Amino acid sequence: MTFVEPCAGAGNLVAHLCRFGFLCAFARDLRDGFDALTCDPNTFQGADAVVTNPPWTRAALHPMIERFSDILPTWLLFDADWAHTKQAAPYLDYCSHIVSVGRLKWIPDTKHQAKDSCAWHRFDRRHSGGPHFIGRPSNEIAK
Repeated sequence: MTFVEPCAGAGNLVAHLCRFGFLCAFARDLRDGFDALTCDPNTFQGADAVVTNPPWTRAALHPMIERFSDILPTWLLFDADWAHTKQAAPYLDYCSHIVSVGRLKWIPDTKHQAKDSCAWHRFDRRHSGGPHFIGRPSNEIAK
């Protein structure tokens, strides 16, 4: 699986995915002058998917959902609550999967966890019918 990371930041997600055998074909960020919303779509050629932790502001996130999912299947990591809002409605038909990851630890070497529950959301304009939800695996038996 080959991916592009158009919001790479410091490269932590790229490094993590590469440790699992994924190949990053392209990683850039706005901080180094790359604008994922205006770049040539051919920049993403040769990859199987876009995979990124985009900015969570809706003004940036929603245009990224639209743009990236037109180019390639797109996996975006952001807040899990988004899918339960009215603003998500225009995007849910072509959201094929929501994979819960729970609360993430955003700041290394801290004892505290983030307060945001997160999920991977997969978008693809060729998909319709809404998302398949994949919950977190549990080793506990519910009582």
